[in-house]
Amino acid sequence: MASIAFMHSLMMVFAAGLLAGAMNALAGGGSFVSLPALIAAGVPPVQANASSTVALFPGGIASAWAYRDGLGPVGSVTMRALLVVTLIGGFVGATLLLRTSSTAFSFVLPWLLLLASFALAFGRKIGEVLRARWHIRAPAVLAIQFALGVYGGYFGGAVGIMMIAMWGLLDSRDLKSLNAPRTLLVSAANAVAVGTFIVAHAVHWPETMVMLVAAALGGYGGALLGRRAPANIVRTGTLLVTFCITIAFFVRTYAPQWLHR
Repeated sequence: MASIAFMHSLMMVFAAGLLAGAMNALAGGGSFVSLPALIAAGVPPVQANASSTVALFPGGIASAWAYRDGLGPVGSVTMRALLVVTLIGGFVGATLLLRTSSTAFSFVLPWLLLLASFALAFGRKIGEVLRARWHIRAPAVLAIQFALGVYGGYFGGAVGIMMIAMWGLLDSRDLKSLNAPRTLLVSAANAVAVGTFIVAHAVHWPETMVMLVAAALGGYGGALLGRRAPANIVRTGTLLVTFCITIAFFVRTYAPQWLHR
């Protein structure tokens, strides 16, 4: 019976990996599916977050490689400086995650999901509004980039959109041209986090490897689908999934407390 239950869990993880990979290829937000699936499969929350990061990491590297020709400075800030502070921030965030108890992470997870949901839904519009009113200097950009690196190593949901929104306050380029540095720096934060999680033995490998393969397949399929599916339908579907999962985690985490009041 235990082996059958384990196989069912792996099948669920595989299906979640397919969907997560497709979501990342289409509009982002794959961790909204991969993380809950790993938790449902019995992986403790902190280890589930670490395993999800490892499973989705190759897809991010592939995207960064595809965008390599568009790399360059962001405003007056060199790519090297952004990369260094992101790597340091990613390590700090990953270390903080490993020092967080599963109970504490479960408590804060719905709020992290809510933050990422709002970033996915409104991040670009907020960035455009701020861009029209404010301009920040390079030192502030590096400080904020460090904070986003910490967030990326700790959780990372929608961190790429947050980066672009922040860079828009510095760089007057078309925001689409910032996709290359975004993919590289998100991958950089994830890379140092992945290394930290592996060294700390925080990764549940059977579930992670199944999800990794599925995410790669889903990413390829999502890229093909993205060429045909209308952008508004893709975005609406992504936001529906992310907000539904966020609400489910709020109910799962806080409903027992509300019912016993």
